[in-house]
Amino acid sequence: MSLFSNRRRLLIAGAGTGAAALGLGLALRHNREPAAAAQTEALWSARFDRPEGGELIAADFRGKPLLLNFWATWCAPCVKELPELGQFQREFAAQGWQVVGLAVDAPTPVREFLQKIPVEFPVGMAGLTGTDLARTLGNHQGGLPFSVAFGANGDILWRKLGATTLEELRKLGQAKA
Repeated sequence: MSLFSNRRRLLIAGAGTGAAALGLGLALRHNREPAAAAQTEALWSARFDRPEGGELIAADFRGKPLLLNFWATWCAPCVKELPELGQFQREFAAQGWQVVGLAVDAPTPVREFLQKIPVEFPVGMAGLTGTDLARTLGNHQGGLPFSVAFGANGDILWRKLGATTLEELRKLGQAKA
């Protein structure tokens, strides 16, 4: 076989592989868009009881940047990040950001916790179904804490499983404000 034949075969194989990768990428991109809409719709149609009484309606927060944090009173990293989430709320409220906490916990422990350590943002009771919502929003492992940021258009901008830091939240607020 000649050197020219080997090069030609490699060129054809490379072009075929590239075309297949492009086709797969386009198919995945096309299939991802409806899933993203379904993910966010699960949130925007949700309602949660508030620990202090009343109802937290997710749709009320649509139309401005939202940082949604799933947490629990028994989760040490969750409790550790709550003051930084409050600081982010104070610093970026003027740019339209809103922080909302969803407690994946029972109402009594959450009420008792918030009496001792109040937070500066609305909290809803997601209960055990909060894990399902978090999974729908991209937390496939189901761990806590889990944060998701939404743009003013309601689309997911950012996700993080594990505790956030004020530094990364500030970068998020500055980049997406």
